[in-house]
Amino acid sequence: MDNIKQRFFAPCPRGLETILQRELDALGIASAEVTQGGVSFTGHWNALYHVNLESRVANRVLLELGHARYRTEADVYRAAYALDWPAWFDPGRTIRVKVSARHCPLASLNFVTLRIKDALCDKFMAACRRRPSVDTQQPDVRIDAFLDAESVTFYLDTSGEPLFKRGYRFAQIEAPIRENLAAGMVLLSGWTPDQPFVDPMCGGGTIPLEAALIARRIAPGLRRVFAFERLRLHTPDRWNAIRAAAEARQLAASPQPIYASDRDEQAIQIAKRLFHAARMIQDIDVKVKQEDFLKLDPPAPRGVMVANPPYGVRLGHSEQSAILYAGIGNRLKQQWAGWQVHIFTGDPKLKESIGLLPSRRIPLYNGPLECRLYEFKIVEGSMRKHARSANLHG
Repeated sequence: MDNIKQRFFAPCPRGLETILQRELDALGIASAEVTQGGVSFTGHWNALYHVNLESRVANRVLLELGHARYRTEADVYRAAYALDWPAWFDPGRTIRVKVSARHCPLASLNFVTLRIKDALCDKFMAACRRRPSVDTQQPDVRIDAFLDAESVTFYLDTSGEPLFKRGYRFAQIEAPIRENLAAGMVLLSGWTPDQPFVDPMCGGGTIPLEAALIARRIAPGLRRVFAFERLRLHTPDRWNAIRAAAEARQLAASPQPIYASDRDEQAIQIAKRLFHAARMIQDIDVKVKQEDFLKLDPPAPRGVMVANPPYGVRLGHSEQSAILYAGIGNRLKQQWAGWQVHIFTGDPKLKESIGLLPSRRIPLYNGPLECRLYEFKIVEGSMRKHARSANLHG
C-alpha cells in the first residue's frame, strides 16, 4: 500500500496557504492544491514523513481514507464501516474520533461521532475479534471526519500532537503566538539568513527562535514523535534515514546574527530558557537582551525586523496602544532607516497611530482572531516623502 499514491490534507493558519504550498514544492510535491485553511496533495508514504518533519507552517498532516455521500447518520455509519481500519492500525491502539462540519444537515455531531466510533469498532470486531478502546486525552490514533452538506470524508491524523509543538516548548508567557504562525511571518517577510534579523519585542522568544531554525536549516520536527510511528505502514529504517538526511543538512550557525530583545525581564528569562531547551543559546546566532525598543538602536545599517507588539488584553487600554504605536513609528523613522520592518497585530489602531505608510498588508489569523502583518520600508527623510508620493500616485 505504501507504493500507492495517497491523498493528504495539511491544514495551516489562514493566510499561510501559499507559504505551505511553497514548502511542498520545495519538497518535490508538485500536486499541491491550495484551499482555504490548508493545502491538499498526493504522494507516496515518504511524502507524509517529509511534510511532518520539515513543514514549518502546517498544523498537521491528514491522510484521506475515504469519501462518501450521505443523507442520514446510518449512511455515515456504513461509509465508516466500509473502510479497512485494521489495515492501518492494531486493535490494541487507543483512538479518538473528531468530527467537524460545514452546512451539515444532521441534528447532532456528537451522535455522528458516536456512530463513526461504533462503525470502526464493529469493523475491528468482525475482522480481529478485538476492538480499540477510546482515549479522548492522549490517543494513539486520531480519526478525523469532515461533513459538508452532502458528503463525508474520513482522515487519519499522521501527526498526533499539532506540528507547531516542536518538542522544545516548556513554558509560555501570556498571549504567545504559535510556532507555525511565527515561522510563517518570518517566511512572508522575505528575510534570508544572510541578512541581520531583529525581533525587538520578542516576548517568550518564539519569532527569533523560528528564524534561527530557518537560518540553520534545522527541520522543525526533529525533536518530537509523530502518530504515523504507530501505524502499520510505518517503516522505521526509512524514517530514520530521512531524519538523518535532514540532520546532515543543518548548519553549525546562522550566517548573520539574530537579535531578540524585550523590555520585560520575565519574558527575556523565558526566552533564554527556551533557547537553552532548543539548544540554540550557546550559538552566536541568537543574542538576547533586556531593552525597550524605544531606546534600541539597529545592530546593522540594513536588515529585517519582524515584531509582534502587545495588543488587546496584553496591553490594556486603547490609549496605551495608540501611545505605544506612535512611539514605535517615531523610533523607526529616527533610527531604523534602511530596514525592512514587519509588524504583526490584531489591533486596527496600529495603522492609524504608527505614522508610517505600509507597503504591504497581509491578512493572517492568530487562531480565530483576524490580524494583519504590515510591511514598512523605512527610508530616510526626503526619500520617505518621495516613497509616500509614489505610493499615493501609483
